[in-house]
Amino acid sequence: MERRHIVWLVIGVSAVSTSAVLIRAANDIDVPALAIAFYRCALASLVLVPLAWRRHRHELGGLSRASRWLLVLSGVALGCHFATWVSSLSYTSIAASAVLVQTMPVWVALAGPLIGERTSRRGWLGIAIALGGTLVIALASSGGEQSDPLLGDALAVAGAMFAAAYVVIGRHVRQEISFVAYSAAVDVVAATCLAVAMLVSGTPFSGFPTEAWALFAAMTIGPQFLGHTVFNHLLGELRASVVSVALLAEPVAATLLAFLIFHERPGPQVVVGAVIVLAGVAITVLAEAARRPEVLAAPEG
Repeated sequence: MERRHIVWLVIGVSAVSTSAVLIRAANDIDVPALAIAFYRCALASLVLVPLAWRRHRHELGGLSRASRWLLVLSGVALGCHFATWVSSLSYTSIAASAVLVQTMPVWVALAGPLIGERTSRRGWLGIAIALGGTLVIALASSGGEQSDPLLGDALAVAGAMFAAAYVVIGRHVRQEISFVAYSAAVDVVAATCLAVAMLVSGTPFSGFPTEAWALFAAMTIGPQFLGHTVFNHLLGELRASVVSVALLAEPVAATLLAFLIFHERPGPQVVVGAVIVLAGVAITVLAEAARRPEVLAAPEG
């Protein structure tokens, strides 16, 4: 691994670590969670769709009918991921939410037997450890005033599950089209699903303060493009296990930012549970890396 790889890993981890803090800042000025999730995907689409149309539209046109349906389902799962995870930050601590959503590789590995793939013994050990840590966090009393930690933790875990579904469903399509075309398509589908959810729930699309639009832009530029785009680039040059394990630094950095900005201090039980979860995820990732690279994928944003 060259020095430039280390620099890009630091940039990528730093960028994605701001996601939870930016969402919490939007929550504090009364921006609904669905609106945050919608604009996260919609603004990314505004950048990616023109690029995909100009250079990769033949890829999308050449997909089979089955692959197109998988693309749509993957986008729906991505929309559900953002809806649940963003909502979790309204109820539980940033530390708990950031750690629990990082259990995504565990849920991908758990889905293995359902799609005819065997999980190794070491993989099962990692899964058991991570789930044990999740239980420790769920039993903790975390979060600030007017929070519902258990609901928030459940939403964060649901976000991880939807992210796993997004990865498992979309992995075949990713083999047929480029990253730009795939990301543009799933972001459009996710934004559309979130827009429908906003209409049904009566969530407003506008009327937010100026700071909200600045936060939406920061989420797109930071976690979306400087974060996950960098990681997808590095996956072409480094072992997937290296990139995936580096991502486990995200909850640590997010927790530090939450302490510095919001003075949010996680309780000792959350800290213990977080260490257990991240250890279990690391074991799962390293155990499954050679045989199942999709375990190492991350949600787009």
